[in-house]
Amino acid sequence: MPAIQRSEFALALNQVSNERGLDPEVVLETVRNAILAAYRKDHADAVIEEYTAVLDSNTGEAKIMHGTEDVTPPGFGRIAAQTAKQVILQKIREKEKEAVISDFRLKIGTVVNGMVLRFAGPNVIIDIGKTEAIMPPEEQIQNEKYHLNQRLAVYVLEIKEGPRGEEVVVSRASNGLLEGLFKREVPEVAQGAVEIKQIVREPGNRSKIAVSSTQSGIDPVGSCVGQKGVRVQAIIQEFGGIEKIDIIQWQENIKNYITQALSPAKELKVEIDEKEKIAKVSVAPEELSLAIGKEGQNVRLASKLTGYRIEIEGDEKMAKAPLEERKEVKIEATKEGVKKEVKIEAKEEVKEEETKEEVKKEAMTAQSVREMVQAASDNNKPQDKTVTEEEAKIEQVAETAVEEKELKEEVQEEPVKEQS
Repeated sequence: MPAIQRSEFALALNQVSNERGLDPEVVLETVRNAILAAYRKDHADAVIEEYTAVLDSNTGEAKIMHGTEDVTPPGFGRIAAQTAKQVILQKIREKEKEAVISDFRLKIGTVVNGMVLRFAGPNVIIDIGKTEAIMPPEEQIQNEKYHLNQRLAVYVLEIKEGPRGEEVVVSRASNGLLEGLFKREVPEVAQGAVEIKQIVREPGNRSKIAVSSTQSGIDPVGSCVGQKGVRVQAIIQEFGGIEKIDIIQWQENIKNYITQALSPAKELKVEIDEKEKIAKVSVAPEELSLAIGKEGQNVRLASKLTGYRIEIEGDEKMAKAPLEERKEVKIEATKEGVKKEVKIEAKEEVKEEETKEEVKKEAMTAQSVREMVQAASDNNKPQDKTVTEEEAKIEQVAETAVEEKELKEEVQEEPVKEQS
């Protein structure tokens, strides 16, 4: 059987089909439809359904048939060739885009590196390698500034239909970005030895992440923090250092979990109402500001993390420094935010009686020394010059001690009078 020599058209068609993953028959069918459309432009009165296009897959020769009659216009071969070229290029672009979109469908829920390409109104267009992604305003960190050619780590959120077909949507505000960064920086998280139980975020401000260990002997919090905080600092730098990250250990016991969630505040007393999902927390006044956080942020995130409404108030009984001036604050936090805040000024306690007793004891001690010296002077006979000088020295020391004690008493009485 003689070998069939293929034309340049057939070779080019097969090469393009193999390289781009296109079916040759699909390309040919598309070219036939395009040729019919081109014929109709010059023959507007023609009923296109009555015409068919014939395309030779070997030579690339195109004909327009009306039934069995060849009605191909003169010079139509050039038009057909140009049309075939445009259709093939368009199909190639469509196929490549479909391949990229299919690839990114598998990457949904992962973190990829990108670069700010341009701004389209409120949207930020990110170059993520093979294609461009869109970051809408709701997925941006509000207090984060973006500029051209800025490199960012973004979370592939979804693929949705846009004005120009399917678009890849990425996010910087999603919890998934924080989880993906921990998987990237912490090998124990990537391998499953440390499990991320829950994440709550106020993007650009503060985040809390609860972790637990699935293997004995592994400290989940220490693994995520890293030596001298190197791991968590690398993650914080991905947000430009503007977002603080609290890493706490997940607990099955809800009281312990709430105590951990209110970190960095310590020495908390927690009472739970499981039916109403309310936690009443008592804290020392000096720890109150830490427990509440700036504008109630700490207690609000702790409430979201635990699922309990947290009512927190200062308890004077737990105070470490009772003589310092304090404020007792009662605040309720829910998942939606801080509900109520009441501030009550606390009076300073001054133990005047104890202070007076201490001053009296010191004065009595000085007076006793003086009396002993006086008694020794009266009872003893005149002695030599050396003994007399010693008595004088003792008397002088006693008088100086009494004067110092009296001076202290005057100084200490003045602030007491001012306070009263």
